[in-house]
Amino acid sequence: MKSRSLTAYPLRPHYLLKARHHTLKVGDKTLLMGVVNLTPDSFSDDGRLVKGHDPAANVRFAKQLIAQGADIIDLGAESSRPGAKTISVKEELDRLMPTLVKLARSVHVPISVDTYKPQVARQALEAGASIINNIRGTPINKPLLKMVRDYQAAIVLMHMRGNPRTMQKKASYKNLIKEVLQELRDSLEKCLEAGIKKDRIIIDPGLGFAKTGEHNLEILRDLYQFHVLGCPVLIGPSRKSFIGHILQKDTTQRLMGTSAAVSLGVAGGTHIVRVHDVSAMKDVVLVADAIIKEENQ
Repeated sequence: MKSRSLTAYPLRPHYLLKARHHTLKVGDKTLLMGVVNLTPDSFSDDGRLVKGHDPAANVRFAKQLIAQGADIIDLGAESSRPGAKTISVKEELDRLMPTLVKLARSVHVPISVDTYKPQVARQALEAGASIINNIRGTPINKPLLKMVRDYQAAIVLMHMRGNPRTMQKKASYKNLIKEVLQELRDSLEKCLEAGIKKDRIIIDPGLGFAKTGEHNLEILRDLYQFHVLGCPVLIGPSRKSFIGHILQKDTTQRLMGTSAAVSLGVAGGTHIVRVHDVSAMKDVVLVADAIIKEENQ
């Protein structure tokens, strides 16, 4: 019997992503952003894996993720789980800076800092961060854009409405993909107007942020549509609640569900996946990339 080809996957655009002194080839393979949560109340219970005010232990953990295949390390010092309260600039810096300073001196991969506060961004960039992962990418903070531009850093624009305390009340759309695209396009244009070059911008449709479970699945099904923005696409499905709802499992038992979401995200054309379980997800993206590469040759 003649074999039937799989439905062709959307071709993943290739980019050179610049982040200060780093230049990453994006598109040849799926890049892994390894998560290091410096928060005591992470939704994924990840705070137990790091030692808060023990920077040396946090750096060891980050280096372990790099050894497992992380191309980027993402540090977060303020929880963005649904319902999380905003913390002060001082508290965020107290959690972040001791680890960031030590990490920047000892690793060569780009370091991303998950923040939307200009004061935090400035100190993080001064200490050696290369990417600002702005979870409140829509709308966007002009002073934050100035920091990114002046330090020639990269920025992740993530789609979210409201804040972690209010976002799920704003998960209402007439046309999900069209509206998310437009709001991200608006933020992208603000970046360009502020002087940030397009080769320093990453787009994230914001799985789990002002989205219902069905919204998250729709985004994963139609991920290729975000290529129209002309920037690398990042997704963060790792251990998210929509996976837990499908599986009826808590955060410690969502590895296989995350694997499914990551593999289909790769098939949909994502360039970067933000994950907790780097070792396992490295295997997932290697296989997914191999299948897609063969299909598109």
